[in-house]
Amino acid sequence: MNSVYEIVSGMMNVESMVMLLTAIAAFATILTLAASFLTNDKLSNRMKYVSTEREAMRARAREQLAQEKTRLRHTPKGFMKEVVDRFASGRMLENAEIREKLRQAGFRGPGPMYTFVFFRFVMPPILFLLTLLYLSFANDFGLAPIARFAVSCAAAFIGFYMPNVFVQNVIARRQDSIRKAFPDALDLLLICVESGMSIEAAFQKVAAEIGSQSVELAEELALTTAELSYLQERRAAYENLARRTGLPGVKAVSTSLIQAERYGTPLGQALRVMAQENRDIRMSEAEKKAAGLPPKLTVPMIVFFLPVLFAVILGPAIIKTMATL
Repeated sequence: MNSVYEIVSGMMNVESMVMLLTAIAAFATILTLAASFLTNDKLSNRMKYVSTEREAMRARAREQLAQEKTRLRHTPKGFMKEVVDRFASGRMLENAEIREKLRQAGFRGPGPMYTFVFFRFVMPPILFLLTLLYLSFANDFGLAPIARFAVSCAAAFIGFYMPNVFVQNVIARRQDSIRKAFPDALDLLLICVESGMSIEAAFQKVAAEIGSQSVELAEELALTTAELSYLQERRAAYENLARRTGLPGVKAVSTSLIQAERYGTPLGQALRVMAQENRDIRMSEAEKKAAGLPPKLTVPMIVFFLPVLFAVILGPAIIKTMATL
């Protein structure tokens, strides 16, 4: 007992307590310094993984564009290119308005531009000659020579604007397809973003899923995914999407994405509001078409329904009157 008492009393000595606390402090200091080297840097590993995944997505997007067999790029035809280079003005090939319309119609690259200029250059003389030959040798409809020449000139004038009419019709059909599927695409994009996907992965996923409803919208979203991967400014990719579609709804969504990218506002809330607005726009257009049906049905009802109705109502009376007489 005496030995145990001496040991305890020795440990309770001031000098012993100071030595013990100094040893504990030194061990804690060594442990703290070594912990920073022994533990894994989770943030650094996460950032490295994100960078690697981004490069992989960029490579996949470029490979997909390289293997794309759709209308993303067209090479000019040899004959058309030769005719345009020889006879057409170079300013027509550099017309930004025509190039923008062709992009909205889904025609990209130098090929569609050469084709458009070729038909605009060739159609007027072809229609002029065909109309003049038909009126001169086939059927002149009793027209004087000056009148036949005037009709041929009118045909040439129509031929000059026929490529514009064709492109406008393609743009209208393309915009209608995009407008109908765009609210659903925004809903899918919202789900992907709120699930934790990056905006590039979300666009890529939506482009793969929305193709069953609108091939045109899937093509635009896939092209936007590629531009987000290789363009220096993501804002340019969103602005290009708005210009290629030419729709106010898509432009509003692109503006919201740009603002969310610049100011750090919640992207999910902006997408939710934009999806509801585009859905309301689609519903209002459907209501507008429904409201326009009665005037359009007036003439068919007068021509086809009323005679049958009169025959059904007045027929028995007419037959009975004729039998009585």
